[in-house]
Amino acid sequence: MSKLTESIQGLVEPVLIELGYELVDLQYGREGGRYILRLFIDRPEGIGLDDCERVSRAVGDILDREDPIPHSYYLEVSSPGLERPLKKEVDFQRFAGRKIKLRTFAPVEGQRHFQGRLLGYLDGEVHLQLENGRRLTLPMEQVATARLVFELAENEEA
Repeated sequence: MSKLTESIQGLVEPVLIELGYELVDLQYGREGGRYILRLFIDRPEGIGLDDCERVSRAVGDILDREDPIPHSYYLEVSSPGLERPLKKEVDFQRFAGRKIKLRTFAPVEGQRHFQGRLLGYLDGEVHLQLENGRRLTLPMEQVATARLVFELAENEEA
């Protein structure tokens, strides 16, 4: 994370927490000739349009006041979606039992992509039960990306 994104996170995260939201991810960069700041927020009840508008106003106010970004940018606030990324230790604990996709920085047993049931997180390690039934334990520092996999509830049909 760059110093700028760390600074932005330091400004917006307390505002989000006060409003009852979790900052899932923060992305900042240039796209199509313009700078975009994206905030992905969540809460147990889920996220709707009103939540995004509320957070956009509150965060916009603090960013306007503190002015950490040296040029004009667009602020986007949205839900992380059904296949939300897992970034923090608490995410791996909270979503234990759910199906995830995980990619490692370097190959583990000859592969970098894994899919299976998240068993949990303990002592710096992510525990998975792969689709073939085998269990895999990975140190958190080896995890490049991880995200939930959308699953229909047993009583729902596709």
